Amino acid sequence: MGRGHLMGLFHRHQTGSHEVRNDIEAFYAADERRRSSAEIELGQDWHDANGVRYELSWIEDTGELYVMAEAAPSGFVDPFGDQLDPFGRWLGASVPTSSLVVRFLGRVSSRAEVERLLAGWEEAMARPDSTQWIIDRLRDAGIGPPAG
Repeated sequence: MGRGHLMGLFHRHQTGSHEVRNDIEAFYAADERRRSSAEIELGQDWHDANGVRYELSWIEDTGELYVMAEAAPSGFVDPFGDQLDPFGRWLGASVPTSSLVVRFLGRVSSRAEVERLLAGWEEAMARPDSTQWIIDRLRDAGIGPPAG
C-alpha cells in the first residue's frame, strides 16, 4: 500500500469474476434512486500519491459512498512502468481522457454516520495523498463494497 494511489485499496466490487466500474451515466442509470436522491458532496479535490484528482460523494437514498475521477490520461505510468487507470488497474490500451469513472466504496446507513465517519474531511483533503485518509477511515470502520 505504500504507493498511496487507489490501486487495490478501495475494495473491488466484483460480479462473478468481473470488476464493476461504471462511467457516471451508467452508474446513475443502474439505479434510478441515485438520480432523484439528495447527494452529499464530500470534496472535489482529493488526490492520490500520483496527483490524480477524485470527488467523493454519498447518495442518501441508497447509502452509497463513491469516488469519481477522470480516466487516467494517456501515458499514466506507475513507478514500475505499467500503464494504469486511476484505480491502479493495468490498461494495456489507451482510454478516453474525458470519461468519468465511478468507484463504489461502500454503504453508509445515514447522513449522521457519514458525518461521524468522515469528520475532518475538509482538512484531510488538503493533505498530500489525501485519498489514503479515506481508505484508512473506511478500512477502520469495516466499510467496503460487497465481494460479489
